[in-house]
Amino acid sequence: MRRALWVLAVLLSHWRRHKMQFATLLIGLIAATALWSGVHAINQQARNAYDRAAATFGGVRTAMLVAPKAVTFSQDLFVKLRRAGWPVSPVLEGRIQLNGHSLRLLGIEPVTLPADVGNAPRLGAADLTRFVAPPGQTLVAQETLTDLQEPEGAAPPISSGARLPPLHVQLQLVPDVLVVDIGVAQRLLNKPGQVSRLLIGTPKGKPAPLQSVVGDQLQWIEPTAETELERLTDSFHLNLTAFGLLSFFVGLFIVNSAVGLAFEQRLPMLRTLRACGASARLVNTVLVVELVVLALIAGLIGLACGYFIAAALLPDVAASLRGLYGAQIPGQLTLHAEWWFAGIGISIAGAIVAAATSLIKAIRMPVLATAQPRAWQQAQHRWLILQSTAACAVFAVALLVLRYGESLIAGFGVLAALMLGAALILPAFLEIILLACQRRARGPLALWFWADSRQQLSGLSLALMALLLALAVNVGVSTMVETFSRTFTGWLNGRLAADVYISASDNAQGIAIRNWLKDRSEVQAILSGGRAETQVQGQPVELLGLPDHALYRERWPLLEAVPRGWARLVPGNAAFISEQLSRRLNVRVGDVIEVPAPGGPWELDIVGIYADYGNPKGQLAVNVAALIRQFPQTPQTRIGLIVPRDKIPALIAVLQQQFALEDRSVADQATVKAESIRIFNRTFAVTSALNAFTLGVAGIALLTSLLTLANSRLPQLAPLWAIGITRPRLAAIELTKTLSVALFTALLALPLGLVVAWCLIAIVNVKAFGWRLPFHVFPLQLVELVAVALFAALLAALLPVVRLARMQPTDLVKVFANER
Repeated sequence: MRRALWVLAVLLSHWRRHKMQFATLLIGLIAATALWSGVHAINQQARNAYDRAAATFGGVRTAMLVAPKAVTFSQDLFVKLRRAGWPVSPVLEGRIQLNGHSLRLLGIEPVTLPADVGNAPRLGAADLTRFVAPPGQTLVAQETLTDLQEPEGAAPPISSGARLPPLHVQLQLVPDVLVVDIGVAQRLLNKPGQVSRLLIGTPKGKPAPLQSVVGDQLQWIEPTAETELERLTDSFHLNLTAFGLLSFFVGLFIVNSAVGLAFEQRLPMLRTLRACGASARLVNTVLVVELVVLALIAGLIGLACGYFIAAALLPDVAASLRGLYGAQIPGQLTLHAEWWFAGIGISIAGAIVAAATSLIKAIRMPVLATAQPRAWQQAQHRWLILQSTAACAVFAVALLVLRYGESLIAGFGVLAALMLGAALILPAFLEIILLACQRRARGPLALWFWADSRQQLSGLSLALMALLLALAVNVGVSTMVETFSRTFTGWLNGRLAADVYISASDNAQGIAIRNWLKDRSEVQAILSGGRAETQVQGQPVELLGLPDHALYRERWPLLEAVPRGWARLVPGNAAFISEQLSRRLNVRVGDVIEVPAPGGPWELDIVGIYADYGNPKGQLAVNVAALIRQFPQTPQTRIGLIVPRDKIPALIAVLQQQFALEDRSVADQATVKAESIRIFNRTFAVTSALNAFTLGVAGIALLTSLLTLANSRLPQLAPLWAIGITRPRLAAIELTKTLSVALFTALLALPLGLVVAWCLIAIVNVKAFGWRLPFHVFPLQLVELVAVALFAALLAALLPVVRLARMQPTDLVKVFANER
């Protein structure tokens, strides 16, 4: 043990003499751990929220019985099944309008609620009495109570005029959900004697066969391990995970460079230790212990940094998930112990992987090995051929996955294979470019410039791979976001047809506002709309009621439609379908779709497909009058107005004064559009932040590689100084070489980034969201990214270049005295 401590002390003395090298090693591990753990924390927070939502009093993770062709069914079937020995519990679900918010109302029967409905909030004996006995309780999450601006214990009225039971905060409940007794829900939703589904518990004995009790009136739905929300958000979390892993591996490039240089510089030290009697096993064990201790320290610091990164990005991530998918994520970060252990484990594992090559060399090192500071970085033609062959194999895998893959994972698999292949083949491409430049060079200094760049390439290859990947991801994501931004703006111009939008608090106020508006001379048209929700083939579907008006015919963003499609909407037997729902249900123009409605199945001919960006649910657009006939409980609170632009401010002011409307209840088109664009920009703020983080880590990787090469570059630079080239000019030459190689890498990253953008738009977006964006190239944006890459390379090269320019002549003279 004492001998091991002495060996450790000798090894640690290297870091005391090379503080910058020690700092780069820690920076690499901290950066890798921080970005990976930060992304992991955000994903964990979101998935915990999905679990809460899925298990809210028996969600999709509980077996249930539903009516195959109706939204609700009679509770008499519940009574029959209970008498037949089935452990079922009724649930009624619907939506209500409260204080301008659309909320999900769940009615439950707590006495028969199965004990195994997931991690849903449980009601104790005392709570059960207060929940069931008049006046009852409305269970609500604290976030929802805050949004409603109501105190706990209040009994606010909903849009129909009926009052909720007193509000009571339930800590485990998800936001935007209200839970009441099923009898109260039947009264509030005006569905007496109706239930939406029956939750199935664990039977004590063998109940009677289902068909013998209810026939074919009910259908068994198996519990699913993955919720619809999880499927929708998979792409977002895979995107975050991809950024985290990319940054993690780029950080490991830094570690690999630092450990590789340290190994070469410590070869005389290791040789001396072996000659003094320390066994190879002991030396290597101490090397591993040293690495694990450093990884543990860096991992703890990285976890702390990761926590702050996650806390800073979480509000924007929550806004993204809410805007794109309707997912409700708490704004405060809560982490479990396994996150800390996983972060430390990934730091240690990453450090060992990054140092694996050096550790293997140490194991195989002969006792009399001599120090060769440049041996580890010299380019080997054999390795270029092997890497290029491996790259071609990876590209072949990408083509196969592109051809036969159907899932979202396959889409990201294509991206991963494409980027891995590009990184592997980069050194070969750069070798070809530098060789071509060398052959065209004139003069001895120019020939040396390009030849030395080729020799230096092997030492910079990992850092340049990191720069290539970071730039390609930046180009791809930036192109996709800019395309989405421009498409979204054009789509908003089509969807926001009215000049003024009003959201009444209830139907009575909506009727009063319409009657008042009929007498206003500045109002050219009153456009009433409506929304209802149902399920089609197991998919949640939003029914959108559109008025029959010329403005909608001109602006609605139809992608495909039959002739006179708008006229066919009027009778109520036809619909437009959103692009994402048409892909999910595999429905095309000319097909017929059956929609469950309170009065029975509603058959609709599909006469058009339209773009519906940002909607997490599929949507069917129908005539508003037909929607109200089929769904009589549809709130008639949405009103659009056509008003001359100069009359809008005065009309809004009068409306607010006449009907006590808040700013969020009445707004002009410009305000609604500006708010939508603000939400859109915030949605992609997290992507921009991760782009910047990744590029920053790539810049650090380049800096550490240049610092690693700095001392070993002296044998190449000293002869030039000896023949009369000044140190400042040598520094300028080194800077030019670094910028040249970085420029070539950036130019190669541009086509790779555009291919990444195409994959995101044509593969990932389609599989994740169901819509496909047009593909655009933005040359000015590409020029900016190349300039950013060169600036990052300039900053990375600045410190080694300044050190070279200020180097004392005695250091250069020593090159000729020392054995090299």
